[in-house]
Amino acid sequence: MSKSLLSLAITAIALSGCSLIPDYQRPEAPVAAQFPQGPAYSPKEAANVAAAEQGWRQFFHDPALQQLIQTSLENNRDLKVAALNIDAYAAQYQIQRADLFPAVSANASGSRQRTPARMSQTGEAGITSQYSATVGVSAYELDLFGRVRSLSEQALQTYFSSEEARRSTQISLVASVANAYMTWQADKELLKLTQDTLAAYEESYRLTSRSNEVGVASALDLSQSRTSVENARVQLARYTRQVAQDENSLTLLLGTAIPANLPKAQPLSADLLSDLPAGLPSELLQRRPDILEAEYKLKAANANIGAARAAFFPSISLTANAGTLSPDLSGLFKGGSGTWLFQPQINLPIFNAGSLRASLDYSKIQKDITVAQYEKSIQTAFQEVSDGLAARQTYNQQLQAQRDFVNANQDYYRLAERRYRIGGRQQPDLPRCPAVAVQRPAGTDHRSPVAAHQRGQPVQGPRRWLERTDSEERATGGKSPGAAPVLKRHLAI
Repeated sequence: MSKSLLSLAITAIALSGCSLIPDYQRPEAPVAAQFPQGPAYSPKEAANVAAAEQGWRQFFHDPALQQLIQTSLENNRDLKVAALNIDAYAAQYQIQRADLFPAVSANASGSRQRTPARMSQTGEAGITSQYSATVGVSAYELDLFGRVRSLSEQALQTYFSSEEARRSTQISLVASVANAYMTWQADKELLKLTQDTLAAYEESYRLTSRSNEVGVASALDLSQSRTSVENARVQLARYTRQVAQDENSLTLLLGTAIPANLPKAQPLSADLLSDLPAGLPSELLQRRPDILEAEYKLKAANANIGAARAAFFPSISLTANAGTLSPDLSGLFKGGSGTWLFQPQINLPIFNAGSLRASLDYSKIQKDITVAQYEKSIQTAFQEVSDGLAARQTYNQQLQAQRDFVNANQDYYRLAERRYRIGGRQQPDLPRCPAVAVQRPAGTDHRSPVAAHQRGQPVQGPRRWLERTDSEERATGGKSPGAAPVLKRHLAI
């Protein structure tokens, strides 16, 4: 008996190395070998530190932003859920892995039963007792074809994917906090600019109102100035709302209120981010946690195919125990009361109406789906990195052009204000039609809108006046210069 048990154990150990999991091969990345280059990208250069190795403290230079990111990592609920998911999948892996080993348990039981006389073989009523104590294994499956190991491998890869999902959630959280912080600072700057603009427009409206009272500015100028004031008030309400909403969004990301001891924010014009070189090999995408997460899910789906294949083969389970058995409690551990049980069981699938085949097909389809998701994650990551590299370079160019635009406008308004202070009649907002707005050229019809406005008469529509002027010009053989060509050029009628 011992020799047969030993041979059975040796056979089980020899067959336990069998695995029906397909050989895993990483799919080819459906993207270019290099990130795109061109006018929208910075010149190819080598990085002092690999982008994947930079921490968020090295990438972001603003101390206020660094403190907000640290606060979010400690209190954000999405990150806590991702961390708890890791613990959950780790527990599931431990449960599945435990099936590889026999579960040893000890049992003790006792019973007393009275048998009536009519049911007794002796014709007399009696009481029977039975006590037992055993140690053994129950329904332990010999993993001859790797079904249990395939399921354990699937659980392990799922656990690894949950860890990468947590890393991906953390990186997304850092990026979201940075974007929310930058938006918040930008809207606060726009709010301050709008407040200054409103104050300037109100001062301009006050001066225009005084000029209108003395007859220097027209009612049209006063109305335009008031329109500018009201439009600035609309923008003030808009940016006030946006700043409040930005604070609410940032609070949600942080998981708590914005710290009161937040350091002073650096200006948006400062160097807030580290440089990331373009032209890097796209193999760096394999370091992204979202791509690693998709690959671990692919490995889990591949392992599940092995479990589906093993279901076609016989499964053997063992139940065995040893202990003592006695009719009375006092003799439970006396000599001669020993007992043992050895109960192997084999299960051979013969007919299951195609259920096993369908399970195998399903596992293969799930793998194909996971492959497509893995490739899509690579493409998405490639697009995000390319967009980021392009945005970094073009935003720098746009920022420089915007600074030049601001300087040009400052010069213009400084000159316009100087001209207004010395009594110039030309308004700063009328350079679009200087031939009409500044002075009436020689030969201008006295019935023109400018002349009528100067006399205080009703102003006819420009198109009607142009038609009349054109007809008169044709009647005079085109000798009268008129103002029609001038207005046509500037009003594009």
